[in-house]
Amino acid sequence: MRAALFVLPVFLTACGALQQADSTTGAPVGAQATLALLETTDLHANILSYDYYKLKAEPSIGFERTATLIAQARAQYPNNLLLDNGDALQGTALADFQARVAPRAADGCPQLPAVYRAMDLLGVDGAGIGNHEFNYGLPYLSQVTGSAFDVDGVPRDAPRCAGPKFPIVLANVYSVKSGQPLFAPYRILTRTIAATGPDGRPVTATIKVGIIGFAPPGILAWDKRWLDGKVYAEGVRETALKYIPQMRAEGADLVVALSHGGIDGAPYTPGMENANLYLAQEPGVDAMLIGHSHQPFPLAASTVPEFNLPAVDKARGTVHGVPAVMASLWGKHLGVIALHVHYDGRRWTVDKTRTTVEARSTRLPDGSYVAADPAVGQLVASEHDATIRYVQTPVGTSDFRMSTYFADVGDPSAVQLVNQAQTDYVQRFVKDNLPQYAALPVLSMASPFKTGAAGVGDYTDVKPGALALNNAADLYLYPNELHAVKLDGAGLTAWLEKSAERFHRIDPAITKDQELVNTSFAGYNFDMPTSADISYRIDVTRPVGQRIVALQYKGAPIAPGQEFLIATNNYRASGGGNFPGLDGSRTVVAAPDSSRDVLIAYIRKTGQLSRAANGAARSWRFVPVAVKGRVVFHAAPGMLALAREAGLSAVSEVKPDDGGGKGFALYAVDLSQ
Repeated sequence: MRAALFVLPVFLTACGALQQADSTTGAPVGAQATLALLETTDLHANILSYDYYKLKAEPSIGFERTATLIAQARAQYPNNLLLDNGDALQGTALADFQARVAPRAADGCPQLPAVYRAMDLLGVDGAGIGNHEFNYGLPYLSQVTGSAFDVDGVPRDAPRCAGPKFPIVLANVYSVKSGQPLFAPYRILTRTIAATGPDGRPVTATIKVGIIGFAPPGILAWDKRWLDGKVYAEGVRETALKYIPQMRAEGADLVVALSHGGIDGAPYTPGMENANLYLAQEPGVDAMLIGHSHQPFPLAASTVPEFNLPAVDKARGTVHGVPAVMASLWGKHLGVIALHVHYDGRRWTVDKTRTTVEARSTRLPDGSYVAADPAVGQLVASEHDATIRYVQTPVGTSDFRMSTYFADVGDPSAVQLVNQAQTDYVQRFVKDNLPQYAALPVLSMASPFKTGAAGVGDYTDVKPGALALNNAADLYLYPNELHAVKLDGAGLTAWLEKSAERFHRIDPAITKDQELVNTSFAGYNFDMPTSADISYRIDVTRPVGQRIVALQYKGAPIAPGQEFLIATNNYRASGGGNFPGLDGSRTVVAAPDSSRDVLIAYIRKTGQLSRAANGAARSWRFVPVAVKGRVVFHAAPGMLALAREAGLSAVSEVKPDDGGGKGFALYAVDLSQ
């Protein structure tokens, strides 16, 4: 496929992969070359530019667009290795369909996952394993990777399946039964490259690149139901010390770490989730392909705290001087490390001063996206069509309409279900994994994600009746993960005060219309609990930071030192929205499940949703105040009946068209009620 995209040098195969070469082939002392490491990571089975929950095209994502960047990079750097850093198997409805629904072949093997088929098409040279590869259990992972796991729970007589064509490496996860690594800990890839001799003439030479894989040790907690008693994990640092000398002894010129983790400045521990700050300090690591944190790196403008640590160069893309790249997620970026190497007579070494690192985006400067590679879509067309039918299958039913048209004035219909799902998950997670927090009450915060920011059609609106998987995406728009933080009453109050910045300050003495909603404060930052256990009032006549009054838990005032666990998402827990006290340091639960998947599972478990049980709990109200003029806000026209269904008798429709030319109606809310 690649030969159709660009002309390749004679030392490459017709499909663009670097050839195996005779191990005796050498290069003259002083020879130089550029070898590009091309990284994909955290694809999460986003093969096509399509959102299976919204049931529409989404050009900002998809491996089919990354494929175009890969072709461009290969044309620029004919010496290249395409490597995936894990979390490829799980993350979309397509992946769920293949793992849980699609029939097996006649030989008993599951269908090769579409993401692996696409990787084979693109000629991936090697891959690591992320935490989400374990989400479907060890038997499935064993079969689709073509690996024979010697672990309890994987039958010895299970069919031997082919797996993908590229090697998969993972060094720090071991079988309890055998004490051996679950996968090959590393592989040494021998490749023939084009180089330049010291006299400036082209030469053909051999290079040996060792790839070693690491997964977060947290898999043991995140997928405890699949892994408990079957596998164990070692720390990234300890594992590197064990295997990298072996790789060098076996002739590896270069060692490339496929480390499915991010960067963390906390002191090192063997259970550390994001240990690459410390991996970079281990002798023998020439380059790191990192991930898990879903960020682009390098990025000079990044405000992510871990990218601003002293040893991290977010502009050049180095960690303790080691070239490192993170290609964000879902195929939105391609990581490119252009290693400039020279031959010293014994082996190839990296010239870091001439090495460059980039995270190349599929988004172009004008806001459009690179074209998709049509071959990828053609390859997975049947799985794609089957998945669309799958997501239209009902997962529950509802007797009420869940919408966000009036979430700013108190309608919880599209928020309460999310909060209930998050609360239920965290309560069960704590019971099973964190008994030290069992005595703490669990609250939940969620927001109305769609509140008209993108136009009059930009509201959550799930009609009564059958609920399908795509409806869950309307209720939970973003690809977050569920987190929980430990906060005291003072921290909870500060959180709610920040949320109340959604409102302008109202002057009761003004007779003209006053806008209630501060649209510069995003609706997705208007967090709220929706539980009968907690109640409070918002006084919009007070300045920012002084609006939360009468905050109570189970009818009693919340004390500043009273402790809670609060379910939220990774964006908020790690500092998204600049909420006071939320910077990642207070996170006690970092779930392996996405917030959307948690919601879907809860709908399935509940089955029949009702307004009384799932859409009517209001934890907050405005402090009553008489205002001489009208307090107004905007929403889609003709929706007043929904306000009445939510019990919002103080809301009225003033004009069906506010005259702004965007189709919004003008509504008013009587704050005295």
